[in-house]
Amino acid sequence: MAKRGPVLDQLNLVARDFEASAAFYRQLGLEVPEAPESFGIRHADLAFPSGFSLDLDNEKLASVYNASWRRPESRARALIGFRFETRDAVDAKYAELTAAGHPGRQVPYDTFWGARYAIVADPDGNDVGLMSPPDPARRSWPPKSSPDA
Repeated sequence: MAKRGPVLDQLNLVARDFEASAAFYRQLGLEVPEAPESFGIRHADLAFPSGFSLDLDNEKLASVYNASWRRPESRARALIGFRFETRDAVDAKYAELTAAGHPGRQVPYDTFWGARYAIVADPDGNDVGLMSPPDPARRSWPPKSSPDA
């Protein structure tokens, strides 16, 4: 079987006002699921038939999974997400990109939703997420803040 590269499958938008953002995308014509607050966290996954996911996150959630959100000087409102086939592939790609001089925003770690996850910045400062498929056996709740980058 041929080795696949990363798959663009997610765009996370960090909403200043979660309700206003959800209302906007509903008015645009998208189905935005209700997102009750839990531990101050708000998240809505807008899944498309193609498998692409547009996710709305509030700032509290962004600060849990992205260490750069705990440093105001490096916050980005959008995060472009790429899926990798394995947990090891996430670690390897993060190491490769940071060794090439791209800033690490979030070191690889095991998330509360069960995936291996890391974030690097592209040359323009955009956050780029690297994520393995979630493993249900690795899920945990409530979420704990990610390790600092």
